[in-house]
Amino acid sequence: MSNTQIQKIVIVGGGTAGWISAAALAKLLPPSISVTLIESDSIATVGVGEATIPQIRRLNGMLGLNENTFLKATKGTIKLGIEFSNWGKIGESYLHTFGDVGLNLSNLQFHHYWKRAQEEGKQSSLWDYSLHHKVAYSNKFDRLERIGKTGMTGLSYAFHFDAGLYARFLRNFAETSGVTRIEGFVKQTVLNPHTGFIDHVKLENGTQIEGDLFIDCSGFRGLLIDKALGVSYQDWTHWLPCNRAIAVPSQSTRPLVPYTKSIAHTAGWQWCIPLQHRTGNGHVYSDQFMQDETALEVLLSNLDSTPIAEPNHIRFTTGRREKFWHKNCISIGLSSGFLEPLESTSIHLIQSNISRLIELLPTKKMEPANSNEYNRQVSKEYELIRDFIILHYHCTQREDSDFWRYCKNMDIPDSLKQKLELFSATGRIHKEPEDLFREASWVQVMIGQGLIPQSYHAMADRLSTDQLEKFLADIDAIIAQAEAQLPSHEDFLTRNCQLDLQ
Repeated sequence: MSNTQIQKIVIVGGGTAGWISAAALAKLLPPSISVTLIESDSIATVGVGEATIPQIRRLNGMLGLNENTFLKATKGTIKLGIEFSNWGKIGESYLHTFGDVGLNLSNLQFHHYWKRAQEEGKQSSLWDYSLHHKVAYSNKFDRLERIGKTGMTGLSYAFHFDAGLYARFLRNFAETSGVTRIEGFVKQTVLNPHTGFIDHVKLENGTQIEGDLFIDCSGFRGLLIDKALGVSYQDWTHWLPCNRAIAVPSQSTRPLVPYTKSIAHTAGWQWCIPLQHRTGNGHVYSDQFMQDETALEVLLSNLDSTPIAEPNHIRFTTGRREKFWHKNCISIGLSSGFLEPLESTSIHLIQSNISRLIELLPTKKMEPANSNEYNRQVSKEYELIRDFIILHYHCTQREDSDFWRYCKNMDIPDSLKQKLELFSATGRIHKEPEDLFREASWVQVMIGQGLIPQSYHAMADRLSTDQLEKFLADIDAIIAQAEAQLPSHEDFLTRNCQLDLQ
């Protein structure tokens, strides 16, 4: 019986998507399967994804990367969450942290106890009971799994880093692990005339590269999944109207804060990402509501430091492919779809999708059951992340511009509508098993955007008023004690990554 296991995987495109895919495949697949990556130095990458979510630590751990070495190589900093300013209302802000708020008690989420205390007259913010919030605004950090001997979790964190340096770091890992890199520009994709599968790609210099399985990491161009195979695209602009971005780096500022900043403007929002050597900035906006020249003026006038490069203008359409895996081609990264970087999900989707591919790795027969299941799972994850991002725009009190009036009054997916109605009425969260975001994330963003539940669960009444006051006071004291013992964020980086503050 002939061997039906695939033997050749070809990745078209480098950047973050290509090199994460190559590194993971080289690490987890047997040496009998060759991995070849084709990229051209003449093609610039978009470079999104300088801010991440905690799942990236799983990727680095799976690859066996030393965290301190990684931070040093990528000029990285720590990220405890995202500060959203002017989203629910102009002049207000909140921090969507990666950690739990307070402490769940007797299988009841903490915000129900907080809501009861509010109704009894206690004037406190939900974030008064967040370790991440207190540590982030004190510009502190250290690795902390748990808070002493309490039941409270420690610090959940991710990273800010230079995406170009990260791709270079992963390229070195992948090539050392056996990945073959070919410098070149793909000029033609040749299909099998009988099956419609990709047979080989032809480079500009005439070289033909054959493969059993092709991974399209060519970015927005979609050389394989779109140009060659013609897979259509679902446009989600009616829910997420932003379709332009301008990115520009600026000089590094001190102190290095351990969180991303997201500042809402009249037709979009601005990001601010602190790295060791510079600050990443960008303005995401809708050209239906703001001219490009105005968008650039808004960005430059709101920088915290001097720009150090020319602005990079990016066009995009929010949405996803109808199929992510078609025939013997899988699209990963920007070729598969685009969700604006509001919640830093770009790199997560890359690692999530390559993990699914490895789990559902086909034989040369390209079993439809594998591709069908892959497409189902990836579609579901995209739609759940989509809903979470729509939440930020739709759940707002802003009506100061046409953009915000549109977002506040637009129709939203039924899946999100049901979630908002349930939380508004009862304070309860329905989390689907495939949802990337935890209940604590949904609670923080909904309350942060101004959606306060009308009631709390009756189980919160099991505590007497004195017991409730003591419960909240104990949490506050535990958090204060834990925060006081932590070093500054910059001291952590200096100690672990040899950060040069000069």
